[in-house]
Amino acid sequence: AETATDPAPLSMLETTIMLKPEDQWRKVPTPRFYSDWDHTFEFLKKPLRFIVPEEKPITVEKLTEELNNAIQFPGLTNAWTMPIKTRIDMLSTGIKTPVGIKIMGPDLQTLSDLGEQIEVLVRNLPGTLSAFSERVVGGNYLDFTIDRVEIARYGLTIADVQEIIQTAIGGMNVTQTVEGLERYPVNIRYQRDYRNDLQSLRQVLVPLKDGKHVPISQLVKIEFKKGPPGIKSENARRTAWVYIDLRGIDVGTYVKTAQAAISQQIELPAGYSIVWSGQFEYMESARKRLIVIIPLTILIIFIILYTSTKSMIQTSIVFLAVPFSLVGAFWFLWLLDYNMSVAVWVGVIALAGLDAETGVVMLLYLNLAHKLWGDQGRMQTLGDLKQAIHHGAVKRIRPKVMTIAVIIAGLLPIMWSHGAGADVMKRIAAPMVGGVVTSGIMELMVYPVIFYLWRGHNLKKDLTPTYHVEPVED
Repeated sequence: AETATDPAPLSMLETTIMLKPEDQWRKVPTPRFYSDWDHTFEFLKKPLRFIVPEEKPITVEKLTEELNNAIQFPGLTNAWTMPIKTRIDMLSTGIKTPVGIKIMGPDLQTLSDLGEQIEVLVRNLPGTLSAFSERVVGGNYLDFTIDRVEIARYGLTIADVQEIIQTAIGGMNVTQTVEGLERYPVNIRYQRDYRNDLQSLRQVLVPLKDGKHVPISQLVKIEFKKGPPGIKSENARRTAWVYIDLRGIDVGTYVKTAQAAISQQIELPAGYSIVWSGQFEYMESARKRLIVIIPLTILIIFIILYTSTKSMIQTSIVFLAVPFSLVGAFWFLWLLDYNMSVAVWVGVIALAGLDAETGVVMLLYLNLAHKLWGDQGRMQTLGDLKQAIHHGAVKRIRPKVMTIAVIIAGLLPIMWSHGAGADVMKRIAAPMVGGVVTSGIMELMVYPVIFYLWRGHNLKKDLTPTYHVEPVED
């Protein structure tokens, strides 16, 4: 691209693959739990195939794997990503792959050698789909060195010779042709036969002021030279980049493994350093923010609960809903094979607020039942407390189950969604779907026990209630 914000080197080629609509994708066999059943159970397998089919459209991950195996060019490494995401990543970090390594130092040759060593090392690490180090040296250039003395003998200037080099060899846009709504540049230069090899280039004619022509070889020195294809700098230091694409592993785990391997096997000279970039750079930035946001969120929830209950013990009991919900959240994430990400933590934060709300309502019913027994003088023994807790907890079952059902019914459609933004929305909804289930079950089972231990230490140890008939509420 003709822009300084696009750091793509000469060795980078981009190809855009346009996918068909998803309903036209090839279906692939998918083994199910009933696939190995005997033919005698065919009457059961038919309805199961309708609910859980044994074929499903090929996934993007599987399609990428097949394309990567089918498309291999010597000297090139594949990196599969989405076009818009590629542009955003390259404009922000310059790295289009999930993980990138920026090697910084003063000498280009040393940077190139270090990049090749790291490329060979990380290519054999688990989870590496591809690894490619930019060749910051080794580019071939055709140099035209103008002989000032010779051009002066023919009455030419440097600009005269450079104009011939630019137009006859490189080509120059002289106008545009309009074809309907489309516009195409018209470029003029020598035909390929007159500029295809070094000998032909030497015969390019330069016009003189008297109308005669002289071969350009008499005016310039033409030779091939080695040089860097592109020079990148960051923070006023030269850099070489290593692009790493991943498969079947999360970014954080891979970077930890790669950092340990590089630190043990690669010795950096004095004045050289390594910076990890790509999506890992985003992850580190998000991690620093979450370290502040998550404790702050918990503190705000705690303050709101304490303001509502005016009791540190009750606030702590309500706060137990958070770890209860995290059990289901992380199990559901494991079941869906989701890695931890910013979207997942957003869902966890939303889940914490939701659990605190349902925990307050649960504790409210238990407190109301305890107050009703106390107002009527029936809170004397542990049996009375048990009777009151049973009364309050049973009244909470229906609204608790309804709350869980409504939340799951509202979030489940997201889990089957497709299209732009679906991957992010699924990871926000997943912790909430799994968390509310375990939160509801644990609150109904554990809250009454904790409430019993808390309220029962000053009561008689008799497990028989004072009255076997529950009181009538006003």
